[in-house]
Amino acid sequence: QVQLVESGGGLVQAGGSLRLSCAASGRFFSINAMSWYRQAPGKQRELVAAVTSGGSTNYADFVKGRFTISRDNTKNTVYLRMNSLEPEDTAVYYCNVHISVTGNMYNDYWGQGTQVTVSS
Repeated sequence: QVQLVESGGGLVQAGGSLRLSCAASGRFFSINAMSWYRQAPGKQRELVAAVTSGGSTNYADFVKGRFTISRDNTKNTVYLRMNSLEPEDTAVYYCNVHISVTGNMYNDYWGQGTQVTVSS
């Protein structure tokens, strides 16, 4: 059984920083891409950033230059460092990880979500 556990959300003032973590645990064969999404009230879930197994990264335009995604393959963990936070960044942040349990195919797994609130 695969589990993703997120941590690091909270309340911060505009201009502040937070770091989110998402750790995968359980029995599985390998991990491919790891991503962060967010969902604000009344809005659809949107991709924030992604990192491949080889370390290539991709960012949404609205976070470029402010957020950094990274991963530690030894810990099966993905991070999201968020700097220069703005009230518009307020949302529930979810990690998404492509995991192969058997080695045959990859499936999407989601974290439980962590609330990030940025006050003005």
